Amino acid sequence: MHASRRTAVAVSVASAAALTLGGCGVLGDDPEAAAPDNDLVMWLVGADTGPELREHLVRTFEAEHPGATLTIEEQGWEDVVQRLDETLTDPELTPDVVEVGNTQSPAFTTSGVLREISPDLYEELGGDDLLQSFVDAGSVDGTHYALPYYFGSRYVFYRKDLWSEAGLEVPSTLSEFSESVQSLTDDVRAGFAMGGQDWRNGISWVFANGGELAVKEGEEWTSTLSDPATVEGLEMWQDVYENASYLPSTEKDVEYWDFLNDGVDGGPPAAATIMAPAWARWSIGDMTRADSGEQVRDGMADTSRFGVFALPGVDGGIAPVFAGGSNIAISAASPSPALAEDVLRVVFSDDYQTMLAEAGLGPARGEFTDLMKDDVFGRTLVRTAAASKLTPAAPGWAAVEAAGVYEELFGRIADGEDVAALAAEFDARLTPMLNRPAEVGQD
Repeated sequence: MHASRRTAVAVSVASAAALTLGGCGVLGDDPEAAAPDNDLVMWLVGADTGPELREHLVRTFEAEHPGATLTIEEQGWEDVVQRLDETLTDPELTPDVVEVGNTQSPAFTTSGVLREISPDLYEELGGDDLLQSFVDAGSVDGTHYALPYYFGSRYVFYRKDLWSEAGLEVPSTLSEFSESVQSLTDDVRAGFAMGGQDWRNGISWVFANGGELAVKEGEEWTSTLSDPATVEGLEMWQDVYENASYLPSTEKDVEYWDFLNDGVDGGPPAAATIMAPAWARWSIGDMTRADSGEQVRDGMADTSRFGVFALPGVDGGIAPVFAGGSNIAISAASPSPALAEDVLRVVFSDDYQTMLAEAGLGPARGEFTDLMKDDVFGRTLVRTAAASKLTPAAPGWAAVEAAGVYEELFGRIADGEDVAALAAEFDARLTPMLNRPAEVGQD
């Protein structure tokens, strides 16, 4: 059965952006010649895990398991939930080890398609040193099914020169931030570039005001948009969007970093401030030529023009921003669970955790976050991540995201509709969706 399974996997991902790594001929000239249960498939999503990290995973695993292979296949964020839904329950198709977004994890941890991570293995891989919010997203009633892979966080990137010319300093409260970016807005420049449907950044205003998107009461999840604290946060976000951003209410996934760089023909930048994940730094700054001859940004090398700070809280400190990142798990249908566990051992090894930190990806094991504190970007990432929050770990959350419900909500808030009325309307829609278990593998 193993050879037919491997062939089926290779066919099933033909349309994906697949990246195959490993020794000469990972798939082999003759699939039937592969030893049973020795051909591991790992799905990684997007390009955040760069070539050096992937090569290390393959090289280390295969060196520790002569005769075995590890094939890494890249999936896209836009359809990974559907792809996992189609494959995880089928031993002929399933990848052995999978990356899944932290907000997507509950859809799979509650549906029985991920292999339980034993208490002993959990301790071996990091235990209490692992990023707890991501551990919680991958657990059900204390049983672990997915562990943190890497974390990212969001903070504020700003044009220090423009802020300084306006006599503004880094704000200490969320109200001061709103006042500052509104005062920076003029006829040619937005004080704060924010898309109207960008709920992933927008919910930071909810969290900062002490609000929640949903809470679990007994065994049921309830949408809590109508909670006064949540409404206050949404109204605060509506105010800053209406008075500081020129982006349409229909915009969501926007490359905000482009707005900070100087405009066409040396014209003024389109925005004085943005909010984005930490890795946006590499898209900001002057254009330089890399060894490859391609033009790349200098990563904000000009510290007189560019800077970063953590979004401040309502009463000071740091606002709880939405945490980005991924979890990693083993398919319950994997024919090679013992080898799949060894892949996790490579991921959580000292060497790999060090490489994650050096690549600017927050490592799952807390002891390695100190490696990121050598510059302001890493320090700010660690500080904001420590205060960050996740979306509700409800079984239906992945379906909520897939349906674009929060995009619609924030778009209508951006259009100026009454926040309290919208909150009541969307609470009624969201509560049943949050409690609807994922039907993984079913039509």
